[in-house]
Amino acid sequence: MDNKTAKKNINALRRELERHNQNYYVFDDPDISDAEYDKLFRDLEALESEHPQLITTDSPTQRVGAEPSKEFMSVTHTIPLLSLANAMNEEELREFDAGVKKLLEIDGEVEYVGEPKLDGLAVELVYRDGVFVLGSTRGDGFVGEEITRNLRTIKSLPLRLVGDNSFPALLEVRAEVFLPSEAFLELNKRQEKREEKIFANPRNAAAGSLRQLDSKVTALRPLALYCYGIGASEGFSATDHWEILNGLRELGLPVTREARKCNGIKEAMEYFREMEKKREKMEFEIDGIVLKVNDLNLQASLGQRSRSPRWAIAGKFKPTQETTVVKSISVQVGRTGALTPVAELEPVNVGGVMVRRATLHNQDEIDRKDIRVGDSVIIQRAGDVIPEIVSVITSKRKKGSKRYKIPDKCPVCGAAVIRFEGEAVHTCQNQSCPARLKESIKHFASKGAMDIDGLGDKLIDALVDNGSLKNVADLYSLTGEQLSAMERMAEKSAGNIIEALKNSRETTLGRFLFALGIRHVGEQTGRLIADEYASFENVKNAEMESLEKVEGVGPIVAQSVWSFLNEKENLKTIYRMIEHGINPIHKGGKVRGKLAGQTFVITGTLGQMKRQEAKEMIENAGGKIASSVSSKTDYLISGENAGSKLSKAKNLGVRILSEKEIIAMVRSN
Repeated sequence: MDNKTAKKNINALRRELERHNQNYYVFDDPDISDAEYDKLFRDLEALESEHPQLITTDSPTQRVGAEPSKEFMSVTHTIPLLSLANAMNEEELREFDAGVKKLLEIDGEVEYVGEPKLDGLAVELVYRDGVFVLGSTRGDGFVGEEITRNLRTIKSLPLRLVGDNSFPALLEVRAEVFLPSEAFLELNKRQEKREEKIFANPRNAAAGSLRQLDSKVTALRPLALYCYGIGASEGFSATDHWEILNGLRELGLPVTREARKCNGIKEAMEYFREMEKKREKMEFEIDGIVLKVNDLNLQASLGQRSRSPRWAIAGKFKPTQETTVVKSISVQVGRTGALTPVAELEPVNVGGVMVRRATLHNQDEIDRKDIRVGDSVIIQRAGDVIPEIVSVITSKRKKGSKRYKIPDKCPVCGAAVIRFEGEAVHTCQNQSCPARLKESIKHFASKGAMDIDGLGDKLIDALVDNGSLKNVADLYSLTGEQLSAMERMAEKSAGNIIEALKNSRETTLGRFLFALGIRHVGEQTGRLIADEYASFENVKNAEMESLEKVEGVGPIVAQSVWSFLNEKENLKTIYRMIEHGINPIHKGGKVRGKLAGQTFVITGTLGQMKRQEAKEMIENAGGKIASSVSSKTDYLISGENAGSKLSKAKNLGVRILSEKEIIAMVRSN
C-alpha cells in the first residue's frame, strides 16, 4: 500500500476510533461491540506499524481512552494510568510470554500474577496519611475527571485505611468500579419502572453512575470496587505485585480473592481456562484475565510503550457481545398459547457459538428498545441462555423502517390473539392450536382435572404425533384397538385407559372448567364459577361484567374466561366432548359452613391421606387452598418434615393444625 492510500485509511480509522472512544468513555453509550472495537484498533496498529512515518502523537494508539468531560474538574495522574494490550487467544498469551523472556534475556519460567479482568470503570484513589482525599477516572491516562464525592458513596471503599495508624504518607491506589450482576439487573428494573434509560451492560451502568453530577444519584446505585495496583506512594514498600495486593488488603482495601500466582505460562494458561469456565457463575462480569509479571524489578526492566506496559497483558475471553442485523421477526407459539417474538439475525459468532436468532420476549420489550426489521443491533449471550438484543444502533437505521407489532391472529392456527390487561404476553385462545395441543391434553387428563388414569405424557405425545389426537375431544373417540396398537401398550392397559375415559365423562362443572386450561382458572376458581352459574351453558352465556362480580374472580380472570369461551374453535371442541357424553354437573349451590371464607395452606407430608385428597376435603367443606403463607392465611396444616412455611406461619401468628385436627374440623362441619 502506497503512503497516500495508507494515510487516507489511517485517518479514517482514527476518526472512527475517536468517535467510538467518545461514545464509550464520555457518553457511556457504545454503538459497537468490544470485539469490533478491538479489530479496528488492531487494523490501525498494523497500518501504523507498516508506515511508522505516519504515526502522530494524537493517534488513538498513542494515548488511552478519551478526553475527560469538561463537566468535571481535571486531575493529573502522578504516574500515567495506562491501559493494557490485548491477547485475543491463548496463542497470543504465549507470544506475550515469549516476548517477556526475550526482553529479559532469560530461559526459565517467569512468575506471573493472574487477576480477573473486571468489566467496569478504572479509577484512582488517593489516600494521604490513611484518609481518602481524592478520586478520579482514568480519563486519557494522563488526566482524568475528579469524582471524589461520587466515589465516597461506594460502601466497599474505605474512607480511612485500617491498621496501627502507621499509614503511608501517600498512596495512590488503582481500582476498578463495577456493578455486581444481580445489582445490575435490579437497577435496570428500577430504571424501567421509572421509564428512565436502560443500561446496556454493567460497565455502562457503572460509568453512568460514577459520572453523575449529583452524587445523591450515585449513592442510589449499588456500586462496588476492587483494587488491583498502585501509582505513586510514600511509605508503602513491596518487592512484587503479589505483595502489593496483600498489602492493600491488609489496609482494608477490597482486593479480589480470585487472583493467583502462576509459575510460568503453563500455569497462567490453566488459570485463563479456569476463569473462562467460571465467568458465568461469578457475582460480577469479567471479559478476560490480566496477566502481570510479578517481580517489580523485572517490571521496571521491561518498561512500557506509549500506551501500555510491556509487563502486563489482558487475555480476552471469547466475546459475549457482537453486532449483527435483524433480517426479520417471527413469532413462536408456546405450550400455553403464549406468543414469543423472535429476531431472525444475520448469523454471527458470539462467544464461540454461531447465533442466528435472539428472543425479543414480548411487545413491551420490543417497544422499549424500539427494535425493527433491518436494524443493526448489539446482541449478547450468557452461558446456554438464548441470545438477546441489548440495544439498537439507531444511527445505522434505514429510512422508512416501521415499528413492529405482534399479529392479532395466531400464526399457527389463525385464532384470535389476546393480551390480557396487566400482562405483557399475547396468547392464542385456541385450545386445539397445534402449537399447544400436547400440553392442553396433558393438563386435561391430569389428576386435579379429568383424572384419566393411565394416559401418560409419552402416550399423549405419540397419539398427537401419529394424528390420532387433533384436539382434546378426540380423546373420547379413541378405541381399544388404536391404543393397543401403540408401542409397549398391552391390550389390558389399553382397556384400562378406555375405562378411565368412560369414567371421566361424569365430572363436576368446577373440574371441567379447570380441565379446559383457561388461563388463570385453577381448581378453586373453577369451583367458584361453578357455584355461581351451576351449568356450563350459564357460564358460556355470562357477560364479562357478570363474571367480574363473582367472588374471587375479578376483571383479569373474567376477561380470560370470556375470551376463551368466545373462541369458536374452543366451543366446537367443548360441544364435541358433550356429544361424547361428558356431563359436567354441579353438586348443589354455594358451599356454606364452618370452613367457608377460610384460607388453608398445606405443608409437609400427611400420613392418613394424600395432599390432593386433603385439598378436595377442605374445598368440599367450603375452604380455600393457597400455595403460600401470608397474612391472609387462616390455618396452616402441618405434616411431617414441614419446611419454611411452618416457620413463616409461626412468625405471622397463623394457627397451626395437625392432620387429625383438620379432619376433626371438617367432620364437625
